[in-house]
Amino acid sequence: MNADVMIIGGGIQGCSTAYHLALQGISVIVIEKDYIARHASGVNAGGVRLLGRDMAEIPMAKASMEMWQTLDETLKFETGFRRRTLVNVAADGADIAMLQSRQTVMQKAGYFHEHHLDQSQLREVLPHVHSSCVGGVTSELDGYALAYQATMAFRQAAMQYGARFVEGEELSLLRHVGPVWIGRTQTTTYEAGVVINCAGAWGDKVAMRIGDYVPLSFAAPMLMITARLPHFAKPVVGAVSRQLSFKQFENGTVLIGGGAKGFADRDQNTTRLDYSKLASAAKTAIEFFPIMASASINRMWAGIEGYMPDNLPVIGPAVNAQNAFHAFGFSAHGFQLGPIVGKVLADLVLNGKTDFDLKAFRIDRYERKVL
Repeated sequence: MNADVMIIGGGIQGCSTAYHLALQGISVIVIEKDYIARHASGVNAGGVRLLGRDMAEIPMAKASMEMWQTLDETLKFETGFRRRTLVNVAADGADIAMLQSRQTVMQKAGYFHEHHLDQSQLREVLPHVHSSCVGGVTSELDGYALAYQATMAFRQAAMQYGARFVEGEELSLLRHVGPVWIGRTQTTTYEAGVVINCAGAWGDKVAMRIGDYVPLSFAAPMLMITARLPHFAKPVVGAVSRQLSFKQFENGTVLIGGGAKGFADRDQNTTRLDYSKLASAAKTAIEFFPIMASASINRMWAGIEGYMPDNLPVIGPAVNAQNAFHAFGFSAHGFQLGPIVGKVLADLVLNGKTDFDLKAFRIDRYERKVL
């Protein structure tokens, strides 16, 4: 089976890339070893945020945020996106000092999308926050989407333009022979002029077959969702220096994250929950919002995510092979970047360049420099 481009991995990055390429008339095959959105892209909290981004990510994140505002209309499929703002709560004076320091750096770089809240302003937007909290910071364009639904929206849109998706087939071979990349699964051989590695927590394994090496680790970020509660928080909520992240959906249920990690067995493709860490996450939610003490948990889950040592993703061309590109290792904050990453990769394939500086995301950034 042949195509112009072969994409390895069917998460939001792979599906977005397939869409942007197919939109330009490029034939695309996406090969996914499980099913589309099986791991990080389908089971994450769906946060769509500019707030708190690493400085290196902000230009791409801002462009992606503009895309999210009208993404349903663009794709003609629903992503579940809701613009709700995001508020990171400051628990004490140390948090306020941290925010002030960040604001100085941000404004010096020309970024003004983060707005500080004093204690009274915080209580206006979050009336149920604990009275001891002293302020916070907000980003008004932020919100959330439904992770699985958004990834599937990119897939469905890509298919409208001819992209093909293969599920349940794991690569057993990936080799560059002349001008062609050959990918082989248990049942089929695929050929393409370009290969793109969007393999998530397995990205380092695919990179190695391409010829690039990277220190990727992996873990299982956990989430839990409550039964319905009276509506008490319209914005998405985080904390400046604590592991807190939750959002209340329109039906009253509350999704609680915060970065607590379970146990990941990448070779077996499985995860196990760490209930003590989930209990700690629930306790933190109650400390910030006492109304949560009455909540009951309906369901808990985890998916496998890839992490880079600096928590920045790998995005860009391979360094040891031609006509090969990478986008993986998003370290639990890649969902919001999905729309723009697909466009960036399509631009690299089609034009050999992009509008964004990708130096911070290069795959060889950990290699020793020989003087």
